[in-house]
Amino acid sequence: MAAAFEIKKSSDDQFMFNLKAANGEVILTSERYTAKASAENGIDSVKMNAPSDEQYERKMSMSGEPYFVLKATNGEVIGRSEMYSSASAMENGIESVKTNGPAAAVNDRTV
Repeated sequence: MAAAFEIKKSSDDQFMFNLKAANGEVILTSERYTAKASAENGIDSVKMNAPSDEQYERKMSMSGEPYFVLKATNGEVIGRSEMYSSASAMENGIESVKTNGPAAAVNDRTV
């Protein structure tokens, strides 16, 4: 299985997407959107911004777990990662988004 974006409806009937690595693990999760077209635009933004290291903001949760957010050039958050056990694991997650994001297929689970 290749890396892919998966568009789906959230529990509150909004649209969101996950970027999944080839092993099926979620490596980036979007915000919720009221329109499917907005989720599709978010995917396009990930594809465009994923290769640029300066678009990643490395953060630490309140409980001390590292995670990252991917931002568009306008500063808006496009997606966020899971919580990682270490900074090196987080960096591996960023590298996975950089590698997989630009060319990932899109699977629409809303139809």
